[in-house]
Amino acid sequence: MNMTRRDILRMGTMAIGAAAFSGNAQAEDKTPWIDAHSHIWPPETDTFPLAGGQTKKDLNPPSFTDDELMAIARPEGVGRVVLIQHSGYHLFDNSYLIDAVRRHPKLFRVVGMVDDRRPGAGAEMKKLLPQGVTGFRITPFIRKDQPELWLDSPGMTEMWKTGAETKQAMCCLINAQQLPGIDVLCERYPDSPVVIDHFARIGVDGQMREDDIKLLARLARHKLTSVKISAYYALGQKQPPHLELIPMIKRLYETFGPQRLMWASDSPYQIQGVNNYKASISLVKDHLDFVSAEDRQWLLRKTAERVFFFG
Repeated sequence: MNMTRRDILRMGTMAIGAAAFSGNAQAEDKTPWIDAHSHIWPPETDTFPLAGGQTKKDLNPPSFTDDELMAIARPEGVGRVVLIQHSGYHLFDNSYLIDAVRRHPKLFRVVGMVDDRRPGAGAEMKKLLPQGVTGFRITPFIRKDQPELWLDSPGMTEMWKTGAETKQAMCCLINAQQLPGIDVLCERYPDSPVVIDHFARIGVDGQMREDDIKLLARLARHKLTSVKISAYYALGQKQPPHLELIPMIKRLYETFGPQRLMWASDSPYQIQGVNNYKASISLVKDHLDFVSAEDRQWLLRKTAERVFFFG
């Protein structure tokens, strides 16, 4: 019998804990939204060791568990989250995020990491799929020796080929100057789902440059490419109400359509200093007057549901 990616994921999550969600249908209706991008980490570094010789003193904040995340997300109507591997703290060890899925298989999916410089990257992707890992973070920022060659390894090629088969998304943490390289791979592997994190960090220096936005908008011709409208704390004026980001969101809305945009918070970074979770989701819920109620469902739930929850 041929099994689809949805069959594999469903069987896996059933096996790792079918009774993990304690809410009832009414509770779920009150939290319909999906946060497509949040990090979590535990304070226990013995059970989940940190990468690169880091210690508890390096954790900032010292703890941000799945329970702490949901405590701030649920009051804003968020009932499910895509958990993103923290490359700085745990690098290629996805075990804490997978444990969160094991405990709460209906609440979470994972964007993990595999080392494309080691053999068997594609096999590792397939192994992680039934454990709730439906995407993979790829980024030049972890390659300190030759970051310009980050897309050129045989393992990276294998990852894109595997993603086309399993529909696990290539989730790109990049700057605008890396967009042309992603464009080439989208052409080469048109069946691979691709997600651009945080507007490709356009606006990180306070400027939303037209040339950068054009590079991002150019990816819209690849039908399986989506964009996270996220990480407002790091872009533009870097403080609420984040209204200066609306013109860029509107451009992407007109280019990609709502079915390929997804809101995300990038917590816990979005909830530090003057920034907060409510202001992040409010930008999409309350301030995009060009978005219909139906299209807002795509931005806040349905796109992430389709890409990461295989809904």
